[in-house]
Amino acid sequence: MSAWTRAREQAREAAWQCAYDNAQRAAAQGLAVFPTRNKLPAIRSPHDKGHNCKGDCGQPGHGVYDATTDAANVRRLFGLAPHADGYGIACSGRMVGLDLDRKNGVDGCATLNRLAREHGFEIPQTVTVCTPSGGFHLWLTVPEGVTVPNSVGRLGPGIDVRGTGGYVVGPGSTGRNGEYGFHPNLGYVEPQPVPEQLLTLMLPPEPVVRPQRSYAPREGHPSRALEGLVRVVLTAPPNTRNSRLYWAACKAWDHVRDGHLAAGDVEDELIGAAVQIGLGEAEARRTVASAERGVRA
Repeated sequence: MSAWTRAREQAREAAWQCAYDNAQRAAAQGLAVFPTRNKLPAIRSPHDKGHNCKGDCGQPGHGVYDATTDAANVRRLFGLAPHADGYGIACSGRMVGLDLDRKNGVDGCATLNRLAREHGFEIPQTVTVCTPSGGFHLWLTVPEGVTVPNSVGRLGPGIDVRGTGGYVVGPGSTGRNGEYGFHPNLGYVEPQPVPEQLLTLMLPPEPVVRPQRSYAPREGHPSRALEGLVRVVLTAPPNTRNSRLYWAACKAWDHVRDGHLAAGDVEDELIGAAVQIGLGEAEARRTVASAERGVRA
């Protein structure tokens, strides 16, 4: 073995040992860990590409879903990853991570400071891990039962959120560009609660629940055909309301030409439905009249 090869092997072993020792310390603190190599899971998946298994098969090789706080399991996982140079900490339960990138002209720290000013919150002095690229990982806690999704850049340029199913690289890990370590001015502190305003930004917006549009045919409704066309208008998505009205009106005027509908009923029912979904009456009348001219042409 050449001196260069021997030195490289010694460096690899040192990186593995450092990662393993720090992973065991993190596990002892209740943080679920798993081995990584250059930030990615170090154990090859036992499944073909595209699988959906999250460790239910009982075999290792599921990345963050292998994460454990048990010392014996940590030892077993690292034994299966002789080339590991780091470890991941699962963001599960109450822990979330903010990954602040500072590279390629993007500054996640500046983005976070801007969000703090705009939304009126203070950035807590929490666990801060320095990354090789000059950025930081902030460890924060969320209230019990709150699920924060992973996101990339949704909060703003240079900020990724590591939530449920995500992970942060643990301090004591080594990447291609250097080491991960606690901020020298802070060391290890207890992870602090995420500010309420920031938590709101992390969570997806509440789904918009649109009220069910009701349609009650007036007494003596002229026909089921017209009732169906009215429903086409009432259920039109916002960006298709006018085109749906025009289509329904064309069909209705065909029925007028066949003698199955009265022109007054068509205008009353379709224009009434259009106004009910938010179109202006004048606009609706123009659309219905345009459809009539198109059918006559």
